[in-house]
Amino acid sequence: MTTIAEELAALADPAYQAFQAKLVPNIDPSRVLGVRTPALRSYARDLARTRTDEARAFMEQLPHALYEENNLHGELIGRLAKTPDEAFALLDAFLPHVDNWATCDLIRVPAFERDLPAVLERLRGWMAAEPEYMVRFGVVQLMTLFLDDRFAPEHLRWVAAIQRPEYYINMARAWYYSFALIKQPAATLPLFEQRPIALDAWTHNKSLQKARESRRISPEQKAYFQSLKVKG
Repeated sequence: MTTIAEELAALADPAYQAFQAKLVPNIDPSRVLGVRTPALRSYARDLARTRTDEARAFMEQLPHALYEENNLHGELIGRLAKTPDEAFALLDAFLPHVDNWATCDLIRVPAFERDLPAVLERLRGWMAAEPEYMVRFGVVQLMTLFLDDRFAPEHLRWVAAIQRPEYYINMARAWYYSFALIKQPAATLPLFEQRPIALDAWTHNKSLQKARESRRISPEQKAYFQSLKVKG
C-alpha cells in the first residue's frame, strides 16, 4: 500500500520543482516535490471524498516533512471541516506548523460562512497569537472574508495593532491595507493621511505601493497615494 507521501511524489513535475521552490525561499528545496496546484487540489478532493479516514489520520501526523504534505493538509481542512468549531480545532492544531506564506494563503474554509461572528472573534485571537503564520492567516482571512459588505472600520485598527518584525506578517498587513484603500477608501484613507503615521513606515509605504499597482483605481488616485508616501 502506497503512502500519501509516495502518492504526492508520483504527482510531481520535476520541471516545475525548481520554480516552485523559488516561490518559498525559506523552505529547503529538498522538501519541495514540484506538484502543481491543480493536481494537488484534485488529489485532495479525491482523498477527502473516498478515503476520509485515511485523510483524517494523515492530518494527525504533524509535523509533515514535505511542503506538499503541508499544502495537502491545508486543502483537507477546507474540505473536511463541516462546522466552524471543527475548522477552528483543525486550524489550531495545524497553523503552528505552517512554515511558509503559500501554504498559509491557500487555506479556504467554506464552513466559516456558517458562523461569521465566531470566525471574526477567532481571527482576532489568531492575529494576537505567537506563531508567525497563524498571525498571517488571521490577516489574510480578515481581508478575504470581511473587506466588502462585512467590513467594519475597527478591523483596520486590529491590523494596525500587530507589532511584529516578520516579513511575511507585514507583507500580509500591507496586502490587507492595499485592498482596504481600494474597497473601503473613506474609512482607510484617514489612516494614511494622519501625521505622525499610524503604521510603521515600511507597512505604510508598501500598502500604498501595492494599491497603486491595482488597475481598479484611477491615475488621480494613484498620484494621491504616491503623495502620501513617507521617508522610511
